Amino acid sequence: MNKYQYKVQGVDYDVEIEEVEGNVAKVIVNGIRFDVELKQPINPTSTLKKVRVEAPKPVARPSVAPAPTAAPAPTATAAAGAGSPIKAPLPGTITELKVNVGDTVKKGDILLVLEAMKMQNNIESEYDGTVTAITVKQGETVMEGAVLLTIG
Repeated sequence: MNKYQYKVQGVDYDVEIEEVEGNVAKVIVNGIRFDVELKQPINPTSTLKKVRVEAPKPVARPSVAPAPTAAPAPTATAAAGAGSPIKAPLPGTITELKVNVGDTVKKGDILLVLEAMKMQNNIESEYDGTVTAITVKQGETVMEGAVLLTIG
């Protein structure tokens, strides 16, 4: 595993490259797993420095503009979550998680609090259902469009 630190447009990213198979690199960016498709496979004799990791692309959000916030205690893993993802509307830090995996939520319930640009933003449920996965932890910094949790 190789670890790198990048700064893109003033935002710090911790990137960990777990493995590269053919033209797919399994990476973790700020604690979130991604499969990155490379334009061409990496030669096994070459170094991983040739791998280019890009920041997640922004996702258009509704009028509510909550920001992601970070904190050091994980609540659950994201691998088993099935359902509809709730994504970060802008980059920020998770300051508070208000739900746990298995909790039943209704549309409009506050799921977590994100701090962005020194403002606390409530992230509300867009769906009725059950929280199937939480992919962030308190104190964690997330990028716009990052999956925060899943509601099934």
